[in-house]
Amino acid sequence: MQTEEIRDLDKALADIIAIRSQLAAGTAFAGYGPAAIAATAAVALSTTILQYVWLADPTHHPLTFLFGWALAALLSSATILTEMIARSRRHHSGLADAMIHQAVEQFLPSAVAGVLLAIVLWKFAPDQLWLLPGLWQVLVSLGVFASVRSLPRTVAFAGAWYFVAGFTVLLIASQSHALSPWTMGLPFVIGQSLMAAIIHFASGETDAEE
Repeated sequence: MQTEEIRDLDKALADIIAIRSQLAAGTAFAGYGPAAIAATAAVALSTTILQYVWLADPTHHPLTFLFGWALAALLSSATILTEMIARSRRHHSGLADAMIHQAVEQFLPSAVAGVLLAIVLWKFAPDQLWLLPGLWQVLVSLGVFASVRSLPRTVAFAGAWYFVAGFTVLLIASQSHALSPWTMGLPFVIGQSLMAAIIHFASGETDAEE
């Protein structure tokens, strides 16, 4: 009798989790804050300027170059995640955890692919590291497109920007095989600023009410 009750309880809990997941999938995600995303554009600009001033030849110091951008990416991710958790608790209440999980799940494959791509090129094809800036931008575009279904549809413009910018950077870099803080940084400065503006105008009315 107890075993049957436990099975019924497990089934009920599974049904509740499934319902919450379906509700989360059909709800527009309000966890991304324009302030945090704009801050990541500032991080990208600061990293670009610092590397331009202090790193005379990024092509001959690729690990220093990439380490700087890895730190910038970690700082940006932490900034977005911190605000995401706070805003989700405020906007989505009981659905917050499911919404955050869904948002991370949508972008995670692109992020993991970017990390693995950097490791593989560094270990097995270090002379091809010039490909990374453009490839990373293309991967970000795929992450943005994957997130469109739970964000304002106009976010697709930011995804399109990263897609075009990534292939443009690959084309430019193919001429010299050189690493540059500008071809890495400027697309992210523009892309994150565009994303912040899109989310601001899409959620500005709601935020103003708060």
